Amino acid sequence: MFDLSGRIALVTGAGQSVGEGIAKVLAQQGAAVIVNDLRGDRARKVAAGIVGSGGRAVAAPFDVTDYDATLSHVRAAETALGGPVDVVVNNAGVAEGRVIKPFRELSPTEWRAPIDLNVFGAMNCIKVAIDGMCEAGWGRIVQISSGSARTGQNINQTMYATGKSGIEGFIRHLAAETGQFGVTANNVALGHQENLRDKMSPEMIQQILTTIPIGRFGDPFEVGAFCAYLASDEAGGITGQTLDFNGGSQTR
Repeated sequence: MFDLSGRIALVTGAGQSVGEGIAKVLAQQGAAVIVNDLRGDRARKVAAGIVGSGGRAVAAPFDVTDYDATLSHVRAAETALGGPVDVVVNNAGVAEGRVIKPFRELSPTEWRAPIDLNVFGAMNCIKVAIDGMCEAGWGRIVQISSGSARTGQNINQTMYATGKSGIEGFIRHLAAETGQFGVTANNVALGHQENLRDKMSPEMIQQILTTIPIGRFGDPFEVGAFCAYLASDEAGGITGQTLDFNGGSQTR
């Protein structure tokens, strides 16, 4: 069950944290993984770890917001792995050097990076793979999103949330367009993840944990397991959905 043998998966932002967990779990389930990251050292380390564990992977360091770079690197990786991409997991979502300020303090030039990454970066990766999926009659698109897309929060993340809201809407429409071709597309809206510990004080961490019913942050390998299910044959009946994965911290 949830066997991905013979599939080729592109995972963006896979050089660390949640993306690394997703890439490793997909590889464990049999997929050959294109490990993307903006930083080549991170991509190569994760790809080497997968290969060292008996899996198949290639590193593909490129900026997903650059369509030409996305196209050339994905095509090169497909050649190296011997086939077209069957699964896209768009995990890259935190812009390098992001600015965390209230909207009133942001200049228009500071709006662009999170929108470009979360909307156009995700669309670039889907665009280079979607025709091959439709022609093959099978494909899986998993868009990593956030509860911030649908829940107003006073945490100075308006542009990040705007990008996530936009891509969630795109995925719903894409699912309606491509379902007839055997291609599914779903959003996975994550809550707080374990890597948050590296970004906040212990006091803030404890405060956040009190808002999560399961009493802990999300684990990268749990997210990876969920993505493996959505990428599998068994999930063929699920498309156009936004699925919350947040330990019960947000309800609608």
